[in-house]
Amino acid sequence: HPTQTLTDLLTLKEQKGTLSGLTIGLCGDLMNGRTVHSLLKALSCYSNNKFILISTKELQLPFYIKDILNASNSSFVEVESLEKAMSELDVLYMTRVQKERFFSEDEYLRLKDTYILNREKLNLAKPDMPVLHPLPRVDEISTDVDDDNRAAYFKQVQNGKYVRMAVIMALLEITDPLTGQKVL
Repeated sequence: HPTQTLTDLLTLKEQKGTLSGLTIGLCGDLMNGRTVHSLLKALSCYSNNKFILISTKELQLPFYIKDILNASNSSFVEVESLEKAMSELDVLYMTRVQKERFFSEDEYLRLKDTYILNREKLNLAKPDMPVLHPLPRVDEISTDVDDDNRAAYFKQVQNGKYVRMAVIMALLEITDPLTGQKVL
């Protein structure tokens, strides 16, 4: 998840030009979403970010992550309605409800379709609000969102490739064969 967080930060920086002063909505399984936990930890290091945590009571962010947000003086609110939060957001980070995290199939089935981003809901958002997702998606982002210019998750995947290549090159201390100098 550290390389996913680096990927998310790079994509956010490209999309918004900054990592500070943003209202960031995180939606879905916030209890078990490790990418959400890592991203919140990282973004809480930047100034004036506000987090809108969108989930059901059963899938709320764990207290130990809330403690990190409180310790960094990060502003956050917990809400259950994606539609009501949309107009406030500068960024939306969607996550899937993870079937493998449930002890009961019935409980998973009850919650899995609670948050589905579709074109209708996206129309409630700012025209420059990027949508990120760590992928793979199940049903939480409708395919009718894919061709919207705010759908940044495919760019996020591309950035992930470059971030991970850079990390591997740095770890292996790769050098340019022509110059003999370290590439990174």
